[in-house]
Amino acid sequence: MLLTISYTGSPSTDLGYLLHKSPFRIHSMEQVFGKAHVFYPEATTERCTAALLLEIDPIGLVRDRRGPSGEGFSLEQYVNDRPYAASSFLSVAIARTFGTAMTGRSKERQELADSPLPLEAQISVLPCRGGEELLRRLFEPLGYVVTASRHALDEKFPEWGDSSYFTVQLRGELRLRDLLAHLYVLIPVMDNDKHYWVGDAEVEKLLRHGEGWLREHPERELIANRYLKHRRHLAQAALSRLMGEDDPEADEVAELHTQEEEAIEKPISLAEQRVGAVLAALRSCEAKRVIDLGCGEGRLLQELLKHKEFSEIVGMDVSHRALEIAVRKLRLEDLPTTQKARIHLIHGSLTYRDKRLDGYDAATVVEVIEHQDPPRFAAFERVLFEFARPKTAVVTTPNVEYNVKFETLPAGKFRHKDHRFEWTREQFLQWSRQISERFGYAVRFLPVGEEDPQVGAPTQMGVFSS
Repeated sequence: MLLTISYTGSPSTDLGYLLHKSPFRIHSMEQVFGKAHVFYPEATTERCTAALLLEIDPIGLVRDRRGPSGEGFSLEQYVNDRPYAASSFLSVAIARTFGTAMTGRSKERQELADSPLPLEAQISVLPCRGGEELLRRLFEPLGYVVTASRHALDEKFPEWGDSSYFTVQLRGELRLRDLLAHLYVLIPVMDNDKHYWVGDAEVEKLLRHGEGWLREHPERELIANRYLKHRRHLAQAALSRLMGEDDPEADEVAELHTQEEEAIEKPISLAEQRVGAVLAALRSCEAKRVIDLGCGEGRLLQELLKHKEFSEIVGMDVSHRALEIAVRKLRLEDLPTTQKARIHLIHGSLTYRDKRLDGYDAATVVEVIEHQDPPRFAAFERVLFEFARPKTAVVTTPNVEYNVKFETLPAGKFRHKDHRFEWTREQFLQWSRQISERFGYAVRFLPVGEEDPQVGAPTQMGVFSS
C-alpha cells in the first residue's frame, strides 16, 4: 500500500524537516506486520513528494498468531486485500514513522510546522465502504478538494461492475500535523475495520488525534462508531468526552467573557450600532435569504425577524449553549406558524465545509473572525468565500486602534478574552483585498460607531459582493 504527501511551498524540500526524514536517502523501518519504507520520488525546490510504502506479510501475520484462530486452515486468512489496500495497518505505520511530525514539533522549522501549507496527499488504493459519497462527507468538511477514481473489479470483465476501492487525492491548505491526524483517523473509518483489538486505549487515540477538528465534524458520530469498530459503549464514551460533557462550565465561561466585552462597549451602544449597520447593508443589497454565521444568542436574528423582506433566516453557531439561549430569546416555540417557518437554527463550525451553508443571498459574520485560531483561518476563508459563496458577505471585526478609547480596558488587552487577534484598520484592509483577489469579490468598507480622527471607528465592516 502506498501513501504520498506532496508540498509545493518554497523551498519544497523543507518537507523533509517537517517529516523528520531526509529527502536524500531511503528510510526503512521494521513493523510488526512487515516493513515501512519512506523515500522521495521527487525533491526539487518547487515540489517535494514523500512516499510511505508499506510491505505487508499476510502469510506471516497468520502464522505468527497464537491459539485456534492462528492455525491458518482458512483460505480467507491468506487471500485478502491487506498487501495493497490502505487500512489500519497504514494508520499504525503513519504514527510510528511520522510520530514526531504528528506532534507538530520541528526543531529546524517550527514556524513552518505551525503554518497552513499547500499540501496534497494521494492514497493509491483506499477501500471506501460507503462509496464516493461517504468519502466526500468525511474529507470535504475538513476543507479538502477531493478527487476520487474508482477501480473496476476486473478490467477484463467490465460486466462485473465497480469495486469498493478508489485512488484518492486530497488537496488543501493546512498544517502537516492536521493532514496526518486526518489520515490516521479516517483511513480505518473508510475501511470500516481494524486489524487489532479495540479497547479503551483506542478512545484515547481518537480523542488525541481528533483534537481541534473532530468535535465540529458533521459526521463525528459515524467516525467514532467506525473507528471503534461499532463498540457502542466506547463510541458513546468518546462522543461524551468529545462534546465536553465532562466540562459543563466551558460554555458558561465563554458566556461570561462575552458579557465582559459587552460591558466594555456598552457606553457607546456599539452592539446596537453594529446590528443596525449590518441590517442596512443587507437591505441595500436586497437580500432575501440570509444566514448568520456565528449567530451566538441571536441578537441579529431578532432584528431580522422584524423585517418581512427577509423570507429565510438561518443562524449557525458552534456552541450548543448559545443556540439554546437563542431559542429562548427568539421565543421560537411561541412564534406564529408563518414566522416560525422563516427562521432555523443549526449547529456547525465555520472551519468545516458544510453544504447547508450554500446558496444564500447574504451571509453575515459579525464579530466572529477574531475568535478563529490563525492555523484554521485559511479553512474559514475557503468555507465562506469559496464553498458557501454567498452573493454578499458582511464581515465585522473590532478595530484594535480604538481600544485606547475604552477607559475600563487595560492597555494592550483585547476586548474579549477569547479573541485570538484584533486587527488595525490597515490589517483588515489588506486581508479584505486579498480575499477579493483570491475569490472574485468586490469589497467596500464602512465604519461602525462614531469615528475618531486619530484611531477611526470602534468596529470595522467589510461588505463583499460577488
